[in-house]
Amino acid sequence: MSARRLVGLETEYGIIRPAMPQANSTVLSAQIVDAYAQLVRDSGTDARAARWDYSDESPLADARGHAVDRALAHPSQLTDSEPTLGDCAVWTAESIALDGNDARVGATLYQEKDATDVVMNMVLGNGARLYVDHAHPEYSSPEVTSPRAAVLWDHAGDEVMRRAAASAATLGSGELLLYKNNTDNKSVSYGSHENYLVPREVEFSALVSGLTAFFATRQIFCGAGRVGRGMLGRGAEFQISQRADFFEAEVGLETTINRPIINTRDEPHANWDKYRRLHVIIGDANLGQISTLLRVGTTNLVLSLIEAGMSPKLELADPVAALQQISHDPTLRATVALRGGRSLTAIQIQRSYLEAAESFCAQRDLQDPDTNEILRRWRDILDTLERDPLEAAAQVDWVAKYKLMKSFTERHSVGFDDARVALMDLQWADLRLDKGLYYRMASRGLIETIFSQAEINAAVDHPPEDTRAYLRGMTLQRYASYVVAANWDALSFSVPGARKVSRFHMPEPLAGSRAQVGELFDAELEIAEFIEQLARRR
Repeated sequence: MSARRLVGLETEYGIIRPAMPQANSTVLSAQIVDAYAQLVRDSGTDARAARWDYSDESPLADARGHAVDRALAHPSQLTDSEPTLGDCAVWTAESIALDGNDARVGATLYQEKDATDVVMNMVLGNGARLYVDHAHPEYSSPEVTSPRAAVLWDHAGDEVMRRAAASAATLGSGELLLYKNNTDNKSVSYGSHENYLVPREVEFSALVSGLTAFFATRQIFCGAGRVGRGMLGRGAEFQISQRADFFEAEVGLETTINRPIINTRDEPHANWDKYRRLHVIIGDANLGQISTLLRVGTTNLVLSLIEAGMSPKLELADPVAALQQISHDPTLRATVALRGGRSLTAIQIQRSYLEAAESFCAQRDLQDPDTNEILRRWRDILDTLERDPLEAAAQVDWVAKYKLMKSFTERHSVGFDDARVALMDLQWADLRLDKGLYYRMASRGLIETIFSQAEINAAVDHPPEDTRAYLRGMTLQRYASYVVAANWDALSFSVPGARKVSRFHMPEPLAGSRAQVGELFDAELEIAEFIEQLARRR
């Protein structure tokens, strides 16, 4: 019970090929994943892309005690089967809706490559997953145990995407651009999800009551910022969150339609009897490391409050309206109604959670470095935002973006409806280190970072050492040619001469760490002996 907890982050990236602006995004996303698989194959190691094992997936199980009928589920909810290019016709430019005047209509995207050979889902050597999630490439980080580690391996995903895009560009048809944002301003929003391990004994209703007001207000320090309102991004107003206008319900199972503030998917990817995976879909995709750190660390602490029965009793009268009202007010002065008649600002609501967390940690003498850092940063950022939001530009994504745009409009005597401001909104999220406005500001020391690019690059190649991600990642690095399938909680091996596939289950997320299995990799065992040694440690 602290700021430490098992966490994993997921990011879907916006994607476009400027030379082919109407290209099918699922095809482009497949190119990204397949290009990275090719990079792995060409790396000179034994690493290969392991097939994702869907046998443990249960996306229609609802934490409220039921399951959605598969026949009634939205197609986007069916994440328990291998994605294919079937919906995109064939693996050529004919499968893309191109302008009739485009001279490239007959050109193939992948010369001499059959669609069935395209890698669309792979497990990486750092323990992460890279795959096509409908119309977007997605990176799902390995499991980590601290807010700082969550930041590091999340940003490793950005580097994976950069390398994949650079590799895909060499295949022809022009450069592929990737954006760490959440909307195309054409009615489509794509996710930046968080996953937190909680004890199953905690009632889901307690999570709903304890988290709703927190989730509606934490955007003030982890929103990514956006110009425009509504799903189409109309108007010239700046708002705090990219995702707020896309939420329509307080609680529910969906993630792409009728989006809820609290998602009810009951798919723990661990021992079902002991654990629940809280699947959070309300967050923005952060480029800023401090915003990501606060997003994860404060949520960890609030979950500890809920587990201890010490969460503030704050119930919003209309959670969805409050979420959007807060997002639409960059001054942070707007108040939202609570049930019972009171009205509070987002900062006041966050202070209630902070003070409860400080009291909780003091009572239990929780003094670990991660908890101390989150509590300090949480209080500091609320103080700064209350004094003047613009002073938080070095730590908070939306403030940095807003300050940059505001300076531009004042310097050029234009409004936020100027086309160049809309371009800045997009260019902020550009993953290219030399083009993205976030990266250009960070390189000038205008944005605080806690990890260097060298440290991020190292996390691309190495798994966390204190969770089962270590076992998964190192197995892919050393024995990938024998791994026929993998997922978060299982590895399946096929060994020459063996009569059947050997499946090793990993239901305990903290089992499989370097301390527990590192000696097996240090010993450089033959595959049969490695599997035998794993089996003995079940």
